[in-house]
Amino acid sequence: MVPVLIFVMFSSIVPMMTVVNYSIQDTMGQNHFFWKGIGWFQGLLDPSTDIGGRFAGALVRNLWFSLIVLTIELPLGIAVALCIPRRGWTVGATLVLVALPLLIPYTVVGTIREIFARQDVGLLGAALNGLGIPYNDTQNAASAWATIIVMDVWHWTGLVALLSYAGLRSIPEAFYQAARIDGASRWSVFRNIELPKLRKVLVIATLLRFMGSFMIYTEPSLVTGGGPGSATSFLSLDLVKIALGQVDLGDAAAMSLVYNLITLTISWIFFTIMTQLDRRGAE
Repeated sequence: MVPVLIFVMFSSIVPMMTVVNYSIQDTMGQNHFFWKGIGWFQGLLDPSTDIGGRFAGALVRNLWFSLIVLTIELPLGIAVALCIPRRGWTVGATLVLVALPLLIPYTVVGTIREIFARQDVGLLGAALNGLGIPYNDTQNAASAWATIIVMDVWHWTGLVALLSYAGLRSIPEAFYQAARIDGASRWSVFRNIELPKLRKVLVIATLLRFMGSFMIYTEPSLVTGGGPGSATSFLSLDLVKIALGQVDLGDAAAMSLVYNLITLTISWIFFTIMTQLDRRGAE
């Protein structure tokens, strides 16, 4: 295990300590640092400052985006999993089709959607505008949000569906036989047998999708660039703009640490609540 531990320390701990170093110091270049203390964090957590206002706005947008996509992807993924056949030659073909969007790289997904949504040659943009429905993801905030949400749902619903399908396949056939003998309806089977058995799988799916949606960067960066204005400027996009665009390494380092802490905290709270509900359901 020693080689693995050395690799993990080099690839994660060392970069993290570099970020911590920038978050408590300031530099005038040429590796000349001087102590800053918690100054960067104070400005970041104060909504009255420019950086604090940007951080608070981006955080709210991130939370809304994660909430919306989770509300759509979880029920939709379960519905898709229920429609996948349990036996026969169609199982493999259906699973491949469901998993296909997951195999496409982030940058390719963003590029596809960027072309697809263009108002001049894009199938979606040109079709909607041709029907008289105003659509412009670069100038209209509602269009930009709808584009990014649809893109994320298309890209990641398959993950929820595959996890849910695996959970459904683990349910013993004896449960379904007992339900048929009792004359249970399809809704009763889902509510009393399938959904309780899917709780643990849904906890994993929820955590994975929350972390993925909360840290989204590539797709909105390619499609909208954070616009129009700051409508789709999430924390990840703001962080890159501050670090690379403005070369403000102190604010960027502080933001990245707070961003990481928020992600870990919300994931831990979510996991704790879901596991407690699962234990109560098992009792």
